[in-house]
Amino acid sequence: MPRKKILHIIKSLGRGGAEVLLQETLKLHNQEEFDFHFIYFLPWKNQMVDGIENAGGKVALFKAKNNIQILFQLFSVIRYIKQNKIELIHCHLPWAGFLGRLIYKLINIPVLYTEHNKQERYHFITRTLNKITFNWQSKVIAVSDDVFLSIQSAICPKIDVVTILNGVNTNFYKRDQTLSLQKRKEYLIDENTILIGTIAVFRFQKRLKEWIELFKMAHAKNPNIRGCIIGDGILKEEILNHVKALGMEDYIIFPGLQTDVKPWFSSIDIFMMTSSFEGLPIALLEAMSMECAIVSTNAGGIKQVIRNEKDGFTASVDEWASLQKPLNYLIENPNEIKIFGEKARLRVIESFSIDIMVNQIELLYRQTLGNK
Repeated sequence: MPRKKILHIIKSLGRGGAEVLLQETLKLHNQEEFDFHFIYFLPWKNQMVDGIENAGGKVALFKAKNNIQILFQLFSVIRYIKQNKIELIHCHLPWAGFLGRLIYKLINIPVLYTEHNKQERYHFITRTLNKITFNWQSKVIAVSDDVFLSIQSAICPKIDVVTILNGVNTNFYKRDQTLSLQKRKEYLIDENTILIGTIAVFRFQKRLKEWIELFKMAHAKNPNIRGCIIGDGILKEEILNHVKALGMEDYIIFPGLQTDVKPWFSSIDIFMMTSSFEGLPIALLEAMSMECAIVSTNAGGIKQVIRNEKDGFTASVDEWASLQKPLNYLIENPNEIKIFGEKARLRVIESFSIDIMVNQIELLYRQTLGNK
């Protein structure tokens, strides 16, 4: 039986949460049943391309400099679909979603869309276009209950919306002491020093300035701790200036964008997030799988993952400064870091396995293709 041809369309293949999921789910998909193609548009965001190709995907770049230019690639993408006999399109994030919906209207090919964020967090133009075009597709996947409820409230869709929780490959994301020692040696961090870290795209929703302020408060009480913020983005210069203004440049490491994050997760003791909004962040699930103790705001789907004081520690988005208390507690009680790291991994294994996610997505593919 010939393999069913699936095309993923996404704005970029940089190291964001949705992009990482494409690579990680591809490793576990049944590639005897499905043949996976990937189209992206921003040539400078290509960090996941090699990983996807190594996992068996076929990647094509249709160059665009901005969101509008993505839509101008409509007929080029349609030609690709016809030439490669694509049977189903799976879009991720709004502007790829808009393109997929136009394709659906023109050639009536089944289109799925994964929504990673709450509607109210989008720009007014994006939110409006989403509402106008939302029913021009076959089905929608929401990555958390918060995202599902946001769709229902803001859009009132006429098509099916299903929740498929993001997952993580717990067999791959395991703590590795050797990797930790190598990374700490590279950055002159003693193996007994508590390292507080995060992995994020440098944009406003991550509130990295607040992250730095929390770290500074903890550092004032515990001057031996160190921090690391892994990633890159449009706010990089602003964030680096903020670090200098607070006098923390000697205590927080900025390694830049990393395609291999396992050594960092193995080195981080406490994974801290200060986000104002999220869907269901992949970096959080990866950190939990790698036995990092978690201190985070309960933005979006995070509240569905972390049960406060059971799997980690959370505070409401508006009360991010109150995370100082559990952060100091963990720093001052290092044995609790290990205990909460083990609890975090168990939580992911039990409820957020990528195997469950892949099985649910493949079932949706079969159902959608059966109804085309």
